[in-house]
Amino acid sequence: MDSLPRTFAAHAAGAQPLAAVEARHVAAAEAEGHAALVASAQRGDNRAFAALIELYQNTVYGFLRARLIEPADAEDLCQEVFLRCYLGREKLSRAVAVGPWLIGIARNILREHVRRVHRRKEVAWTELCLELDALASDHDQHHDEALAHLPGCLDSLGQSAREAIDMRYRIQLRMAEIGQKLKRSEGAVKLLVHRARAALRNCLDRKLKKPT
Repeated sequence: MDSLPRTFAAHAAGAQPLAAVEARHVAAAEAEGHAALVASAQRGDNRAFAALIELYQNTVYGFLRARLIEPADAEDLCQEVFLRCYLGREKLSRAVAVGPWLIGIARNILREHVRRVHRRKEVAWTELCLELDALASDHDQHHDEALAHLPGCLDSLGQSAREAIDMRYRIQLRMAEIGQKLKRSEGAVKLLVHRARAALRNCLDRKLKKPT
């Protein structure tokens, strides 16, 4: 008996359509190629490392830019992320995925930036963004885009919550000091700030789900 045409045989056997099979093969080939690229970069292949930078620099820069007021700061810290990646490239093989590993480095560098820099306006924004990141289950590039809505979300808070967030992050007051100004107990202020952060996170999440 003549063999059945490939597409017909695939359907007759209950297999996936040819396009799906080929797409799966392409994805597997891309994953294999990416793994080989990571392995070469880990061994010190500068061309492979340059290719990794090309693949991930927009992701890393976008993460930083969404959490920093000054574009120049985002550019500088992005370079620092890839410098640390290069210096610690032997850890690449232990990373579950390169993108999240780089974002983890970027998040640590942001925390160092907050401790090092004394420009309160810029640092206050970054600190608040990092606090809101901690409320998310994982990092999603769309969350970076949602942070553009943070000023509007701040405006949606009640007056006491806005004042508490401003005093906590911009003026850098302790909870007890905020309580004195708002005439509330320290515990009440902690709860107020906690609820305000949760409201901001929920507001940003709603912005993500809003149809464009």
